[in-house]
Amino acid sequence: MVWCLPVQRWCGLEPLCRLTMELRWYWQKEKREPYVKFMEANYPPGFSYEDFGPLFTAEFFDPNQWADILKASGAKYVVLTSKHHEGFTLWGSKYSWNWNAVDVGPKRDLVAELATSVRNRTDLHFGLYHSLFEWFNRLFLEDATNAFKTRKFPTSKSLPELYEIVTKYQPEIIWSDGDGNAPDTYWNSTGFLAWLYNDSPVRDTVVTNDRWGVGSICTHGGFYTCSDRYNPGHLLPHKWENCMTIDRSSWGYRRDARLGDYLAIEDLVKQLAETVSCGGNLLMNIGPTHDGRIAVVFEERLRQVGAWLKVNGEAIYGTKPWRAQNDTVTPGVWYTFSPKEGKVNAIFLNWPGSGTLELGEPRAKLGETQVKLAGYKELLKWVALGEKGMIIALPQLTPQQLPCQWGWTLQLTDVN
Repeated sequence: MVWCLPVQRWCGLEPLCRLTMELRWYWQKEKREPYVKFMEANYPPGFSYEDFGPLFTAEFFDPNQWADILKASGAKYVVLTSKHHEGFTLWGSKYSWNWNAVDVGPKRDLVAELATSVRNRTDLHFGLYHSLFEWFNRLFLEDATNAFKTRKFPTSKSLPELYEIVTKYQPEIIWSDGDGNAPDTYWNSTGFLAWLYNDSPVRDTVVTNDRWGVGSICTHGGFYTCSDRYNPGHLLPHKWENCMTIDRSSWGYRRDARLGDYLAIEDLVKQLAETVSCGGNLLMNIGPTHDGRIAVVFEERLRQVGAWLKVNGEAIYGTKPWRAQNDTVTPGVWYTFSPKEGKVNAIFLNWPGSGTLELGEPRAKLGETQVKLAGYKELLKWVALGEKGMIIALPQLTPQQLPCQWGWTLQLTDVN
């Protein structure tokens, strides 16, 4: 089954203009001049990264509202960042004492609240992202200095956290990330996964990705991620996921972002069509604010994708890759196959000014093949171009009469 989904990456400790991990890394580790100057100009001497903790308030966080927006997006599963590389957990982990959302800042178990709302108000599958390593954790840095021959950090923190979130929240997706250049033997990934798939409370429902140690990415896992924003443009033999962001430059909320920094709905529909036609899932990231809001621009994009899926969802949900992923004659046409209905779906991104669309891949059958435009009742006329290819006459519609505005689906029956 092919799913479209958003992920919430809430690295919520930074009420500045950049993502948490960027700030901490660039400011404290690499000491990049723009970040150092920004901190010196806006925060008092001696201000530490940990001082951002109380400023992460989440006072406007309404998990029911979040769940309603996610449902309206047409998503089938959601992944919340439970802990990123800076180590702050969005639940009251006993392995992250005084550096979690229950002890500091919101004083709320944000993971539990969202999990409850998603499960009570939607049919989405609930998943959790978890970073294996932490950039500034003393135990991890000590293990790294010893070439990972010691295992103080995974034994005392990272692995116990994984067992904790699985047992406590029973997520159906575990999205592991950040191996810290350490091998899977350091993390004991195979041991954890053996427990997860054989003895955990989610053993019959859980799926995992491929980020479990150096060398595992794009090689081992229930689904491959390969790299951030991975979009190969061709069919892969293994299930994969395009993990990307609506903000072109960041995985988190940016106060200084401009409209052009965000992908338009046309861009998102294109990403979705390309990804699904090649056998992938789309993981569409948004960055909430430090006070708990999904910014209006993100909400608009999510609802726009949902509106598109209401018309064209048959070309996405439950589909499989067809023998051809994109058209060889007309650019911007991507194919999927609906096995239950036996339909080939041709998603085209540009409405031709000529009123006709040429497809170079389908082999139509005279008297048998039927062509419909998703969201339009009447059958469309077409002519075959020899043994392969066809020209389809699109209906003459005003912009207001179009079934949608950002990409359209032709449903073809009885074609090879």
